[in-house]
Amino acid sequence: MLRIHFSDNRQAPIWLVDERFTIGQDSRNSLVLADPSIGSFHAEIRQDHGFYYLTDVGSPGGSFVNDDRISTRFQLRAGDRVRLGTVELLLVDPARSNTKAEQVARWYLQVIQGEHEGKKFHINGSMTFGRSVKCELCFSDQQLSRRHCEFYLKDDVLEVKDLASANGLLVNQQKVATAVLQPGDQLKMGSVSLLVIGPKSTVAQAVDEDATLFMRAVDLPKALKPAPLSSSSSNPANPLRTASQANPMHAAATAAKAPSRLNKPLLGVVLLLVTVLIVAAVVFIA
Repeated sequence: MLRIHFSDNRQAPIWLVDERFTIGQDSRNSLVLADPSIGSFHAEIRQDHGFYYLTDVGSPGGSFVNDDRISTRFQLRAGDRVRLGTVELLLVDPARSNTKAEQVARWYLQVIQGEHEGKKFHINGSMTFGRSVKCELCFSDQQLSRRHCEFYLKDDVLEVKDLASANGLLVNQQKVATAVLQPGDQLKMGSVSLLVIGPKSTVAQAVDEDATLFMRAVDLPKALKPAPLSSSSSNPANPLRTASQANPMHAAATAAKAPSRLNKPLLGVVLLLVTVLIVAAVVFIA
């Protein structure tokens, strides 16, 4: 099945699913092109047993396939360029096409509040937003102007422009006339809020206030190895000994007391023996 792409990306691609597909300015056509170079009923494409045939229906500017003007029942193939007036279309077979037109869609607008909530719209070329049925992004919100704003994608850069709307255009809660949009931006027009989804778009993870947070412990300084003691400091001076050496009398007294403290148990034993001998002598005499 073939699909129509616009060379200037003015509209999103269209599948050729109908047996008869008409093109022109009149609103009754399958594809309505509001271009002065297009006739009211410019051309039609008919599908017959899996083949597609283009016929010009007497348009003033003519119909061209690969720069050759055609009249009736010209067979179309994937890769053909169809020019109607100043509008150029490219026929693509998605099953086997490697053309630029078949690149994966990269920019979307998702409705996060208001009419059509949750729906995604693929942005391709120039697309108008408003209440008018002629807008590619048509919403019935009464707070919107008929042509509220326009989205324009060129060289993978998405811009939005306010079309003198009554209630204005807000991008990230700031009123703007024009703005270059980034993935994650939020737009508000009337009661409709849109989220911009684009290449390399990332969703910030919400912080869980109840989650346990692990923090790095403070790095403590490494323990210092004790310095080796020198020979002079291996036997620190005893202040009492130093004082005794300075006072000879005190040193002598200390020396005299030392034996008594050391022989005190032996002296007790001697006294006990003497007492026992005296008691025995008294008993013997009596």
